Formats: sequence, C-alpha cells, structure tokens
Amino acid sequence: MARLGFEVDFLTKLGKDPFGQYIYKYLQNERIGTEHITFDEELNTGIMLKNKTKEGDPITAYYRKGSAFTNFSIEDVMDIDFSEVRLLHVTGIPPAVNRVTRGAVYHLMAKAREAGSFITFDPNMRPELWKNEETMIKVLNNMARYANVVLPGISEGEKLTGSRDKETIAQFYLDMGVEYVVIKTGSDGAFIRKQGQEMKNVPGFTVKEVVDTVGAGDGFAVGVISAYLDGLDMENSVLRGNAIGSLQVQNQGDNEGLPSRDELEKYIQENNPLN
Repeated sequence: MARLGFEVDFLTKLGKDPFGQYIYKYLQNERIGTEHITFDEELNTGIMLKNKTKEGDPITAYYRKGSAFTNFSIEDVMDIDFSEVRLLHVTGIPPAVNRVTRGAVYHLMAKAREAGSFITFDPNMRPELWKNEETMIKVLNNMARYANVVLPGISEGEKLTGSRDKETIAQFYLDMGVEYVVIKTGSDGAFIRKQGQEMKNVPGFTVKEVVDTVGAGDGFAVGVISAYLDGLDMENSVLRGNAIGSLQVQNQGDNEGLPSRDELEKYIQENNPLN
C-alpha cells in the first residue's frame, strides 16, 4: 500500500530485541506508519519461518508462544481515531494467537464499523495456531460479520462454510450482511459476488514461471484494497488483485514483488487478461 502511494499504518506489538528493532526500522524505511506499534519490555518478538515453494502453500513453522504479540490487547489500540481511517484490513492470524489478541481485533473491527470505515477481511486460516478447528471456524465467521468485503480462498471457503461450491460460499457470507465476497481460485483468478447480482469471474494473469507462492494472497488483498481506495469498481479491484498476486509469485519472498504504482500500471496494461 505504501509503495502505491497510500498513507498506511501497521498495528502490532514487538519485543525490544534485534528482530523487533529490525521490523520497526524496515517499516519506517518503507514509509509505513509506526505510530500505533507498541513494545513489550520483557517478551521477545514472535517469528515464523516459511519454506519456498512453487506449488500450493508453504510449510510454516511458528514461534509465537510467549511472544510480545501475545500481550497485544485492547489497551494497545484504544487511542486510534477511526474518524480518520478510510479502511481497516484484518487477517485471521492475530485472533488465532489467544483470547487477548482476539479481543483487541474484535474491538478494532467494531470501532471501525461504528465510524463507517470500510473493512476488508482475509480469513488467512492458520489451523496450527488455533486451539481447535471448531473455535477457528466460529471466530473467523463471527469476524466476517463486521466486514464489507470477505476474501477467502476456495479451500478456506470450504472449511468455513462446509461447501466447495462458490455460489454457496458466497451466499453464506452475503446472508451475514457482507457487501462483497471475493473467492480466490489461484491461477484461475477470482470470483466476485454481490447481493442481488450474479457471480463474476475475473481471470488471472498468465505467469510463465512461479518462483515462490509466499505472499500471493497478501498481494491480492493489496490490489483489491488499493483499487477500492482509488474509486474503482469491484471487478477492476479484483483485476488489480490478480495482477499483484501474479507479480508476487514471480519473486522470492513475501513482499519483494510488490510494485510501485508505475510498475503496476505498466504490468496491467501489457498483460491484462481482459484485453
């Protein structure tokens, strides 16, 4: 979002250790706001490790237990003025950590909704972090109720709704009051459904070689969010999401492929699957 020229803040809690210091400086160097990042005086920064993979999801190792973020609470976000926040993006990872972090996320979403901020929610399921599958499904679906846009992958939708049928998944969330449901289907692109409208397929961009799938979903979310803030309709927002996701998988790492605005516009112009 920052590389595309938006004013953006990141919320987290870090330890006062080399990892935490590196993350904080990296965010500042990328022109990402750190005003609401807090530090824990005693606990270290949580980490996770992912392997590089050209197909499917990577193997992930989590080292979050007893980390600084396990103390991320409502008190850490009480001073946020949502009258100045156009959009809040939430993933399903923070609420998986424990009840305290979950409470903070619920608070953020409730305050954002009350203030009229647009809310996007990526379930981003991480079963390894949850106490059990039943809790995971219940909490993620409850959080989806706050969102204007829900962004599940097809497999996530199947787990969360009990069906792999795209229409059924979409209707499940539309019945909750969600405005748009965007179902990601990998290289095939994504499907959009809005209440009262037929489902649309937005095709993916052709990729000659996948280098690393890590970060594709986050890149997709960046596309949808940034296009919405630019005033584009949802179809063109998803097209941009597909574009950034395809750029990301052609690069190693989770953000190295995220483009500047000029790079993105040139890429879409030259590779638009709708042309």
